[in-house]
Amino acid sequence: MTQAAALAGKRVAMLVEDEFEDRELTGPLEMLRAAGATVTLVGATAGAQYRGKRGEAVVTADIGAGAARIKDFDAVVIPGGHAPDRMRMRHAMVDLARDAMQEGKPVAAICHGPQVLISANALRGRTLTCWPSIAIDVKNAGGLYVDKPVVEDGNLITSRKPDDVPVFSDAIIRALATAPVAR
Repeated sequence: MTQAAALAGKRVAMLVEDEFEDRELTGPLEMLRAAGATVTLVGATAGAQYRGKRGEAVVTADIGAGAARIKDFDAVVIPGGHAPDRMRMRHAMVDLARDAMQEGKPVAAICHGPQVLISANALRGRTLTCWPSIAIDVKNAGGLYVDKPVVEDGNLITSRKPDDVPVFSDAIIRALATAPVAR
């Protein structure tokens, strides 16, 4: 199977908001698309543009979070930066992440991304990593924080920072390759 065919038919919701960490969005986005996945950018508003915090990337939301349903996706990816703090204020984004966790679909969060999962009350008893400044928040939400480049705990995949993007993306691709296709 070619790399481009590895994830053919798989659909991924990638959450977007202003001030995302540029490489934490663009790296997984490019790797998932190269592996054949269809990635839908889910923002607060369909058609809105969102800018990375370093000014290296600008993306446009394909759909608004209120229109996104987990039944239409095989996985959810939450980039880091300052965006997750904004995402957690969007009930539809939090609900999408919560629904994915409850259904056992792969949920990948990097850097500050676990903030959305904290708001979704989805970390109790889970082992994960994140940006060090939110480790105490993860612990207070019932998660077990470890400092590793990538941590996989069932359907939850987490990483710490932009330097971890390659191993983070590889873990997402592996999880999606074995996940059932959403119908």
